[in-house]
Amino acid sequence: MRPSVAAAYRSAAARVLACLIGAAVFAAASSRPAEAQEGILESFRTQIALKSVGGPRISPDGSMIAFSVSTSDWENNRFDQEIWLVVGDDEPFQLTRTEPGSSTGPQWTPDGSRLGFIADRGDGAQAYLIRPEGGEAEQLTSHDGGISAFRFSPDGSRVAFTATDPAPDAFEEREERYGDYAVEDADFRMTHLWVMEARAGAEPRRLTEGRGYTVGGGFGGGSFDWSPDGREIAFGHTPTPQVNSFPHADISVVDVDAGTVRPLATDPGPESGPMWSPDGARILYSTTAGANPFYGNTELAVIPSGGGEPRIVTADFDENPSPVAWSDEGILFVASQRTARHLFLLDPESGQITLQADTPEMIMTADLSDDGTAMAIQGENRTTVGEIFRLSRSAGTARPPRRVTDMTGQVADWGDLGSREVIQWESEDGAEIEGVLMKPPGYDPDRPYPLMVVIHGGPTGTSRPQLIGGYVYPVIEWLRKGAVVMMPNYRGSAGYGADFRALNVRNLGVGDAWDVLSGVEALVDRGIADPDRVAAMGWSQGGYISAFLTTSSDRFRAISVGAGISNWMTYYVNTDIHSFTREYLEATPWDDPEIYAKTSPMTYIRQASTPTLIQHGEFDARVPTPNAYELYQGLQDVGVETRLIIYTGFGHGITKPRERLAAMWHNWEWFARHIWGESVEMPITEGGGGR
Repeated sequence: MRPSVAAAYRSAAARVLACLIGAAVFAAASSRPAEAQEGILESFRTQIALKSVGGPRISPDGSMIAFSVSTSDWENNRFDQEIWLVVGDDEPFQLTRTEPGSSTGPQWTPDGSRLGFIADRGDGAQAYLIRPEGGEAEQLTSHDGGISAFRFSPDGSRVAFTATDPAPDAFEEREERYGDYAVEDADFRMTHLWVMEARAGAEPRRLTEGRGYTVGGGFGGGSFDWSPDGREIAFGHTPTPQVNSFPHADISVVDVDAGTVRPLATDPGPESGPMWSPDGARILYSTTAGANPFYGNTELAVIPSGGGEPRIVTADFDENPSPVAWSDEGILFVASQRTARHLFLLDPESGQITLQADTPEMIMTADLSDDGTAMAIQGENRTTVGEIFRLSRSAGTARPPRRVTDMTGQVADWGDLGSREVIQWESEDGAEIEGVLMKPPGYDPDRPYPLMVVIHGGPTGTSRPQLIGGYVYPVIEWLRKGAVVMMPNYRGSAGYGADFRALNVRNLGVGDAWDVLSGVEALVDRGIADPDRVAAMGWSQGGYISAFLTTSSDRFRAISVGAGISNWMTYYVNTDIHSFTREYLEATPWDDPEIYAKTSPMTYIRQASTPTLIQHGEFDARVPTPNAYELYQGLQDVGVETRLIIYTGFGHGITKPRERLAAMWHNWEWFARHIWGESVEMPITEGGGGR
């Protein structure tokens, strides 16, 4: 059994010839000593060390914007996050300093006099308050075990927060008598809501309790919002803290004084992110409205705050809206539109949606001032990195946003970084596929270039025409080396509507391969890509597609599989999100073993011929390591060159700078050898050798 991919496979004779040529090129390649690679290594470090901004929060009067800045702490091998502030037209400055931890989750007090944030300064994660002019932060909460999130009441007199319950006494008694073990799907702790006066030393009071639900869990089901009059809090919750529970997220409302809880939105499917209307009469929330929770559209619904029938208000909008704010003029949300991401205004009565801002091209998040006249935006364009912008608004219209940060200045002396453009091609089954093409500096349209295909995860992710990116893939150095980079938005990607996201249902791997391979052939046909020097790579779902390509296609000279699925049966019984496979393949492996086999890379292992690097985190719960070992052993058994690297102590992502540097270098090594015929060594010590 083998999936049909038109023009994807070379003949057996051509495969043998390609292997012989590749061996000859490698044998003739000049070995580049480690000292010659120090400049490359330093470039990787510089890319990883780029500061990035996020999470803007505008003050109630619109005069100040707080935002986070992430940096690399190489000495302690961690990524740090602190809060910065920009006042009016002044230069931004760093407001918080938590050592050795981070400061996160900024929230303005309703009068704008202070900014709250979460930091662990030796007492667990607690809420702190700091004045915008700086100075020492004051600890607000002192909750045993720390808190997860917090929100000020509308009048600023109280603060609500979520905290995870301590382990039951029975757990400690059990461990003392029988040792340490865990019962699957049972031994977890719930998170609940608390409230206290907004002053240091105040005694918190529990608002929710029990093991019937957790405020949190799943994919963000635990957000909460105060009613405008401060009497109630609407909150999202799931049956358990497990990721698998997110399809069962519901919304309830708690009376802050009485502590009574009443269900509000309990329809089948996930319901999350409650947001009160300005008059307190209605509550907005996100729901799949009966659609598939993995690949269906997320809709916005409005329900009377006292209970009643919900009403879908985005039925005519074919993408996933992310609410920003509900003001007197309507509901503001951001949503992807193909590779772009824009700001929209929704009239909750008529359902009419109008575009509010499409500059910058990719608006990732936003926040609105209390009077609705100013917004803070996080976004970027093709020639910039992510920046913070201020957007002035009046009567439902917006002026061009003004940039208030200069993060792009970090790359001002990096020279020409090439160009980014969005391209289209037709897949094997006629589907229109789009992707991002990055061209190197001094691109010459009259000659082909080595092609590096970088496949995003998800599958409901989106590749965008960003200036800097690549995660553990050294895209910038490949461009400088004279390659083109293609990032396909294969079927299932977000930004293209619900029908497109469903094209890979019972078609995982197979249809994805059509999309990637047809994109490669389109670039070859257009004279852009060198047909004999093509590589592919990706992480998570991108790693799965890379694994599928390495066993079912001989189109690539080399492949890198990052945290990828190799066998859907193996994945299904080991992952922390079993429902993913059941929904996309519409069956369990016991109900339909054929569809599991058809879409699994290991099914085609005897046809594999492509040298394959495998990268995986040791404690990956989402795509557990048996997937990596299975592919590694299978490739070895059929005589395909392979290398497996396990990053010790990591889960699904490489979240520390040194190991990210190593992972980037491992990809550089692998493709330098197989695409450029160069032998390079990782510099372990300055001027020394490596492995």
